[in-house]
Amino acid sequence: MDIVYKKLSENELNRIIKMRIDQLTEEYTSSGKTAPEGVNLEEALMDFYKRNLAAGTYISWLAYDGDKIVGTSGMSFAEKPPYFACPSGKVGILSSMYTDPDYRRKGIATQLLDRVVKEAKDYGCGTIYITASDAGVKLYESYGFKHNGNFMQYNFY
Repeated sequence: MDIVYKKLSENELNRIIKMRIDQLTEEYTSSGKTAPEGVNLEEALMDFYKRNLAAGTYISWLAYDGDKIVGTSGMSFAEKPPYFACPSGKVGILSSMYTDPDYRRKGIATQLLDRVVKEAKDYGCGTIYITASDAGVKLYESYGFKHNGNFMQYNFY
């Protein structure tokens, strides 16, 4: 197995969108939920990727085995008022970490994580946030991510 790592470009968007929807569906069903009907993620994801890739506020690294994409990662960049733990105010929001089930436990996710974390550091981020899936918690803990017990969210859907 010879894995090659490459940055996401617009050429891969259709493939990445399908993988992202597959990932979200897998996460929903593994937690006993059913994906909501009537939500067109394809259109929304295409819009997101095109706008944010062009603006430089989203980066993604892909892992390839030949022509097959076997792993993905993503990092969105945002800015908020600076605070003691993040004097730059620049934050990274890690998302879209996914490895094909046949390729798991081979270090691919760690390699992808290394690349997006480096990009966040180069961007000037002082903090990286993630909402980890149950399957990803061990990876992030071993990498050095810490739990934030005060994290809360408000959903409109």
